[in-house]
Amino acid sequence: MHHAFVIEADAEEGIAQALGYLKSELGLDARGNPDVVVMRFGLLSVEDARRAAEAAVGAPLAGDAKAIIVSAGRAYHEAQNALLKLFEEPPAGTYLFLILPSLGGLLPTLRSRVQILSRAHAGRPTLGESAEEFLKASREKRAAIAKRLATGKDEDERRRNRDKAIEILSGAEAAAYGAFKKKDSPALAATLRDISVLRGYLYDRSAPVRMILEHLALVLPKKV
Repeated sequence: MHHAFVIEADAEEGIAQALGYLKSELGLDARGNPDVVVMRFGLLSVEDARRAAEAAVGAPLAGDAKAIIVSAGRAYHEAQNALLKLFEEPPAGTYLFLILPSLGGLLPTLRSRVQILSRAHAGRPTLGESAEEFLKASREKRAAIAKRLATGKDEDERRRNRDKAIEILSGAEAAAYGAFKKKDSPALAATLRDISVLRGYLYDRSAPVRMILEHLALVLPKKV
């Protein structure tokens, strides 16, 4: 299951949605719980991002999981960059939520590391455009997408293509989780494990994007 999320909503609405998701999906009740930390900011600065990262450090105090919910009216790009490492590799058992009134200013590098929770789907993660395209495609078209994202005329385009590939892995993870009715299914666990490993490889700039996406197409169950 994914551990880092972004919600497009006003502060209190987004916080309520995050708390509802924690309770319904993870059984984590915020009432009187020191492991659920809500942080509210007007303009998220680098210092604020570091405070959030510090709050995420350390094991849960009262149970097996903890959550850090960060709400901001706006977020400096430098602050988003400061959150990249945290959202890429959250501490074990820690779930992260970033709430913004608009995702227009969300950096692609940060977007590729999160699941976006939609108001309309009551907390169920939505898929990015690249993930939707890949998952709806035939095997042949998936191979063509993998080939396309493995190229680029310059470093910027290659970076954008890698971010799209990461988005595909994250979208496949969300789709797999939603496709299985039994969340303790061994098949689901194996699929999520494969996806997590492949996504980890993609954070290495030298990793072969085409081979990773072609392998993803092979390991995804037909129902995804």
